[in-house]
Amino acid sequence: MIHFRSFFLVFFVLFFNCKKDFGDLQLVTELHPKLKEVSGIALDVEENVFWMINDRGNASKIYKVSQKGELLKTLNIKGKNKDWEDLTFDEEKNLYVGDFGNNENDRVGLRILKIAHQDLGSKKKVSPKKISFYYPEQKKFPPKDKKKFYDAEAFFYFNKHFYIFTKSQVDKKYGNTNLYRIPARTGNHEAKFIATYKGCEQEDCAITAAAISKDYRKVALLSSGNILVFSNFKGDNFFSGKVSITKMKYSSQKEAICFKDKNTLFIADETAFGEGGNLYELTID
Repeated sequence: MIHFRSFFLVFFVLFFNCKKDFGDLQLVTELHPKLKEVSGIALDVEENVFWMINDRGNASKIYKVSQKGELLKTLNIKGKNKDWEDLTFDEEKNLYVGDFGNNENDRVGLRILKIAHQDLGSKKKVSPKKISFYYPEQKKFPPKDKKKFYDAEAFFYFNKHFYIFTKSQVDKKYGNTNLYRIPARTGNHEAKFIATYKGCEQEDCAITAAAISKDYRKVALLSSGNILVFSNFKGDNFFSGKVSITKMKYSSQKEAICFKDKNTLFIADETAFGEGGNLYELTID
């Protein structure tokens, strides 16, 4: 007869040693608890570390994180985290925070925060420069439900400009995203519309992050359910080329993406309902 205590111990060991099925995603590491609502990641290739942020409702802090998930540094940013949603570097290794989350489509004062490269290493608290922008097509705040295309959680830097990908809040059009361009310099800029990509209808198709490869030949868009990789595009209309779609088997709130190399992506998800809170790799074609 098996003693109850021994049975419980065996069950405990077996249960907690079962590996979750992440599908095509390869687990790299668990994220620090301070990053339970991670919304953006950027890879510093030279130092081989990440910078990460949380979205609205969290402190105005940027975290330096090792590839083992260790928290290496916390950088305090002066000003409120209205809704931080993505991160990107320029060629001079200045870091930019996309403070343009707009769930209700009623926000005026969308902005991108610039943290100078030298401040990332030498300071504990930084006053960022601010780059403001607006969508000229939006006339009402908020617009009617069928026109709520002005939320955004995704952007990257490319060729002296920022490219912003909107997140649809419109029923049965959740996978639609509009691509806009603004110059990467201080001022209040009118966002230039470039193109629309019409994705799938479900809520888990809504775009939550974006990245461009180091050779500028691939663009990746992330949603909770899918990863879209665009290639062979013309100019900066990234939707003009070929698109490859990877459907995610592991269900979680995926919010952040960046390229490791031209064939590998890093992806991070929030901690929610007992899932997520991890950093993953994904191999792409």
